Amino acid sequence: MAIDAGTTGVRAFAVGDDGSPLGYRYREFPQHYPRPGWVEHDADDIWQAVRATVGELAAALDQPVSAVGITNQRETVVAWDRRTGRPVARAIVWQDRRTADRCDELRDTGHLPLVRDRTGLVLDPYFSATKLEWLLTAGGVEAGPDLAVGTVDSWLVWNLTGSAVHATDASNASRTLLFDIGRLRWDDELCALFGVPPSALPEVGPSSGRLGATAGDTGLPEGTPVSGIAGDQQAALFGQACFAPGDTKNTYGTGSFVLMNIGAAKTPPIEGLLTSVGWTGLGEGATYVLEGAIFATGATVQWLRDELRIIDEAADSEALAGSVPDTGGVYLVPAFAGLGSPQWDPRARGTIVGLTRGSGRAHLARAALEAMAFSTRDVVEAMTAASGHAIPVLRADGGAAANRLLLQLQADQLQVPVVRPAVAETTAYGAALLAGVAEGVWSGLDEVAACWQEDLRLEPAVGADVADADFAGWRRAVERSLAWAR
Repeated sequence: MAIDAGTTGVRAFAVGDDGSPLGYRYREFPQHYPRPGWVEHDADDIWQAVRATVGELAAALDQPVSAVGITNQRETVVAWDRRTGRPVARAIVWQDRRTADRCDELRDTGHLPLVRDRTGLVLDPYFSATKLEWLLTAGGVEAGPDLAVGTVDSWLVWNLTGSAVHATDASNASRTLLFDIGRLRWDDELCALFGVPPSALPEVGPSSGRLGATAGDTGLPEGTPVSGIAGDQQAALFGQACFAPGDTKNTYGTGSFVLMNIGAAKTPPIEGLLTSVGWTGLGEGATYVLEGAIFATGATVQWLRDELRIIDEAADSEALAGSVPDTGGVYLVPAFAGLGSPQWDPRARGTIVGLTRGSGRAHLARAALEAMAFSTRDVVEAMTAASGHAIPVLRADGGAAANRLLLQLQADQLQVPVVRPAVAETTAYGAALLAGVAEGVWSGLDEVAACWQEDLRLEPAVGADVADADFAGWRRAVERSLAWAR
């Protein structure tokens, strides 16, 4: 069974030993927005959602649960008291921007090279360290001997094991700005920079390996092994069976996260891209990944629906965009909150170029879908250039992967097949597979790969010359969006 603790809800997901899904349960939990740009969760709400979903699903299954894996929203931080087991503040969510000025200050005082070299990340409030620093300064959390801090996975391990285990894995640790991804350990210099006591941090265990066992009152039978952890995007990469260097997936959600397996060697910092640990516990050392974050993909379709009101439902975008053969020269750059990879320009703003009197709502809808495909190509080309790995196929998941036209446009732009898996819940699937390998349900990566099944494959339908000409227009449009906000 996998526990998928996402940003807005928790999903419990069961997988049989043949790799087939056996069922799931889902429960949302409240979001808190105390100020503009601040996003918080009550960690107790997350735990109660976990207890309810795993208990309901375990009761519905006709076989025992052999292992539990955890996947989670990354970068969100929780602080709690080891004596009472209670949170000492609300969790600060990955979306929270309250530490933006602090990140600017650290960058201006010359700390970025150290952070980039040790962590593979950039100085941005997206990551965990400045959130923890804020809790320990402005947030009123005391750094005493009973303080425990971590990402959501470590909070769940603590509760599942009855306060016996305070642990995370390297994939989550690598998103904190506190973890040396080369040495695979917490970094004392970075902990000192952000004022985070190493004693409060969790032990770093394997992504696939037994961390502990469930205690009573967890929704699961006592003694069930807790045997896998991975951050949500790394879990999705594993669930997509991307086990060889160059294997790449894109999760099309509100934003998109493109991850490429780059093997056992950490690359030097790469402009516009992030380097993280993919997983550990499956052989010596770690498997590393390159990651590109695209801020607005599904959010662009939501904008068409909610603000422009040119569609009634998100699913309507496919039919509307497909009603015209092309955009008529219109390009949309959805830089609503800046641009992520590979530009990383927080001052970019949304741009529409190429409008004529004949441009209509269908052209704009198609331009929105094309923007998703262009953005992904931008990231993939940066990854290919940096890693030397040409991608043989792109594996696609996430809500927007249901849009066949989008996947066709993506295949056209990348000039490689785009494949959608039979199991849509790749994040939870990956966590279940990691736990199953640890407990011997599957012998290794070859048996896990055999569980993966294809649902849809789309081959490129246009030549490279046509795709390149369209992409060149996108690049021109992006140039006009850069550094717009002053």
